Amino acid sequence: MTVFHLSAECYPVAKVGGLGDVVGALPKYLVNEGIDAKVILPFYDKKFTQTHVFETVFTGQSNLGNRSLAFEVLKESTNVLGFELYLIKIPSLLDRVDVYGYPDEIEQFVAYQISVLEWVITQHIQVDVFHCHDHHSGLVPFLIQYSTRFDSLRDIPTVVTIHNAQYQGWLGWDKFYYLPNVDVSKTGLLDWAGCINSLATAVKCCTRYTTVSPGYLEELKIHSNGLEHLFYMEQQKGLGIINGIDPDVWNPETDTMIGDNYLASNLKNGKALNKKTLCAEFGLDDSKPLITFIGRLVIEKAADVLPYIFSACLEKFKGEVNFLVLGSGEKYIEEALSNIPISNNYNVFIGYDEQLSHRVYAGADFILMPSRVEPCGLNQLYALKYGTIPIVRSTGGLKDTVIDIKEKNGYGIRFENTTPEDACQAIETAIKLFADTKKLNMLRKKAMGLDFSWNQSAQQYKQLYNSLITIL
Repeated sequence: MTVFHLSAECYPVAKVGGLGDVVGALPKYLVNEGIDAKVILPFYDKKFTQTHVFETVFTGQSNLGNRSLAFEVLKESTNVLGFELYLIKIPSLLDRVDVYGYPDEIEQFVAYQISVLEWVITQHIQVDVFHCHDHHSGLVPFLIQYSTRFDSLRDIPTVVTIHNAQYQGWLGWDKFYYLPNVDVSKTGLLDWAGCINSLATAVKCCTRYTTVSPGYLEELKIHSNGLEHLFYMEQQKGLGIINGIDPDVWNPETDTMIGDNYLASNLKNGKALNKKTLCAEFGLDDSKPLITFIGRLVIEKAADVLPYIFSACLEKFKGEVNFLVLGSGEKYIEEALSNIPISNNYNVFIGYDEQLSHRVYAGADFILMPSRVEPCGLNQLYALKYGTIPIVRSTGGLKDTVIDIKEKNGYGIRFENTTPEDACQAIETAIKLFADTKKLNMLRKKAMGLDFSWNQSAQQYKQLYNSLITIL
């Protein structure tokens, strides 16, 4: 069985968030399950593409409306990622550094999708399932059914995984002509709220859609940035599958990015050594509990509330807790966090640093995730693997993966509302837990023993693919 994964991100080629981590890991585990999983990505002029060997396997032409585009398909030659990786390169369109943020981003991703399909039909490539990730490839299920250009692909089942429904790939109807040879009687499948909505189109036209946690599957019917009714109407096609983490990358025993490796059996010393180094780097008091936030400084992560949480706790607990922030995003949030006085109880690193994030997971005692929206969340899973206790809001995948310590078999701290008051109360619980060394170490060992690897999730996706091929 051959499955094409279409995505805007794939770690370590190009990563902005959790989407990159998932697409960089899931295909490898599908290969282990006997599936020929391939990833097709837009080309980015990044370190990975500059330092790895690629061969051109196809050159062709695609059209974006009346604009003719020459494109190349490049294949990574060594399968270093554990699966076949292909890049779609279009001069002056898909050959840039950044993944997002260009004024012609819509043109970039529409051209990417059309070019992938052109390559497949021109080369008569056997594809058993198209697996599309988020809105960046959300037009593919529509195009293979309702564009006469891609008639030969019509019977191929499509799976769409929704990593984050807040971003939907909106196009004005003035750009409808970008789509080749479309049956105009089917344009209603493209429409949502008066514009072409790539994610809504994907949900309407795909064979099945998945979300990255069962909890998020249910939440989409209540909070999905305008698509609530659609997810309610299409709920019979939905399936929630928890994301996994890649233990080849996230493992304190083997992680080359941390200073001192450790196992559950020696985690007390291992955590202490990593914490001491990290606190020395950022001028923090390593005798106090260290609570960190790692991630994008955006509203959906409730990062706008962080300055109020930290200021309130620093005042309330007066030197009894440390906070360390690693992230970037909205400038006003960056500025608010940077304006909190640096001390031996608070510091902030504005930016993205993969190696530093590993050191923080290894050295921190707790990770704070007050998210308004968290489809699955990977940070809490990474933290658990490193014996770092999550403090999370009960939403989406956070609720699915973190059991509160007040419950049977609990190992984390949960709170209900994205408010400084609720977060500070949860942080007070963490401070008390830190003082109970015996209980803390017991919970750390339990956390490190949890299995959130991709093996189980990959098996669920395999079963899904098999069911679709059997039906068709």
